[in-house]
Amino acid sequence: MAIIDFFDRGWRLNPEGAAYIQGNRSYSFNEVGRLSCRIARALQTAGYGRGSKGAVWAGNDTTAWTCALGLWRANMAWIPVGARNAAEENRHVLDSFDCDVLFFQKEFEATIAALRPQLPKIKLFVCIDGEAEAAVSLPAWVEGHADTDPGIAVDLDDVVAISPTGGTTGLPKGVMNTHRSIQTFVAHFMIGCSYGAQDRPVNLAAAPMTHTAGLLSLPCTARGGAVVILPKPDPALLLEAIPAHRVTEFFLPPTVIYRLLDIPEVNKVDFSSLKYFLYGAAPMSLDKLKRAIEVFGPVMMESYGQTEAPGAIACLRPDEHFNADGALASDEQLSSVGRPHPLIRLEILDDDNRVLPHGETGEICIRGDLVMKGYYNDPVKTAETIVDGWLHTGDIGHLDASGRLHITDRKKDMIISGGFNVYPSEVEQVIWAHPAVRDCAVIGIPDKKWGEAVKAVVELNADQSVSEEELITLCKQKLGSVKAPKTVAFATLPRSPVGKVLKKDLRAEYWRAAERKI
Repeated sequence: MAIIDFFDRGWRLNPEGAAYIQGNRSYSFNEVGRLSCRIARALQTAGYGRGSKGAVWAGNDTTAWTCALGLWRANMAWIPVGARNAAEENRHVLDSFDCDVLFFQKEFEATIAALRPQLPKIKLFVCIDGEAEAAVSLPAWVEGHADTDPGIAVDLDDVVAISPTGGTTGLPKGVMNTHRSIQTFVAHFMIGCSYGAQDRPVNLAAAPMTHTAGLLSLPCTARGGAVVILPKPDPALLLEAIPAHRVTEFFLPPTVIYRLLDIPEVNKVDFSSLKYFLYGAAPMSLDKLKRAIEVFGPVMMESYGQTEAPGAIACLRPDEHFNADGALASDEQLSSVGRPHPLIRLEILDDDNRVLPHGETGEICIRGDLVMKGYYNDPVKTAETIVDGWLHTGDIGHLDASGRLHITDRKKDMIISGGFNVYPSEVEQVIWAHPAVRDCAVIGIPDKKWGEAVKAVVELNADQSVSEEELITLCKQKLGSVKAPKTVAFATLPRSPVGKVLKKDLRAEYWRAAERKI
């Protein structure tokens, strides 16, 4: 299927029903579908189609998302740009990925105007919600174009998204996903999150739609369900929206879930409509996961993926958080990311690309239709990442006897201290378990004696405290002295706009400081 076919499937199922809800406004499938057709026809008339690239610089917004649907209907590649990103990062993405068309909200007009001299490849600017200098307004631009599907032919290997990598390792690379890879993602989601034939799911898009929430809304749309769009993952808005709209599914990164659990009134909210509360994008504290199950019910679902294999490599379904007798599953099972999805092959490979048996640790590699086409204009990096058809994820892990996948860490984050491998996530799980700790990150820093020393940077809960000595002693008791941090710092952790802890920034800061002392 082409990516736009998923919207059109829902359109046929529920033409007069609500496709999107934003604030007090409901947008029907007919309304959104017809506007997306007019956008696609206007793009086609302007000479854009297969091979062209378009971006939407906007916050979570129905019209902005309709512009993305219009790009896909025209068989163009969508370039996601985050509204909360630094302007320079978005400029780099738009220029490096050869953006042709930019849709934008008026609130970003001044920022875009300042960047325009550095964006010579963009030939068409469209303001979606007003009049803007040197841009055409969306209503004026689509006026006169038919609101029926232009029927543009596609190939499943046409690129439909050039997505910037998370930015946690330097300047973003452009991941090229196709109709085929997105089709596989949607299929995995629909298999993993089942509904009855008459059910109309309600998806809550609270995280940025330019990152994860947008693609995660497609399976709901394909079922003729409604997507409730929030401007940001504000805890108060989330807790209000879930019972008000009888939300059945949504995704949040762990950092936002922690904030929800800190709200005293969270136990008073009606979560009975929820079927699937997805979490992922970063490791989650086991203690906080158990607390989330208490608060939200038996609905937690871990999803593991990456931009290069969008969102759907493996999942731990809600029922897999429990044993057959209804008791909470073991910590070993809860710490896994579940079993690989059915439409890919996943293996653990060693440094010589040999398949390792269950229980042995190596790099998580996958192959199949979920895998990206490659990195935009970067054949060297593509060849390094996709080897003999295997996508090398850069994640280290193992498969247990039940076939569940355990992620030990990012390959580049592993610490070698005194000749021993130390996986930061193992240490982080111990520190997260302390009640005073909100979040933490473990990194290696230069050390004359050990080569690298284990260092923990800890963010505390409000009005709570714990000493460096207490945390080091706790880790020694649980993990032994080799894996225990040599030092602990207390600070606010640097995060990306989507909530990922930026370990590269932490490492840069502490390596500079440590090198001055060596």
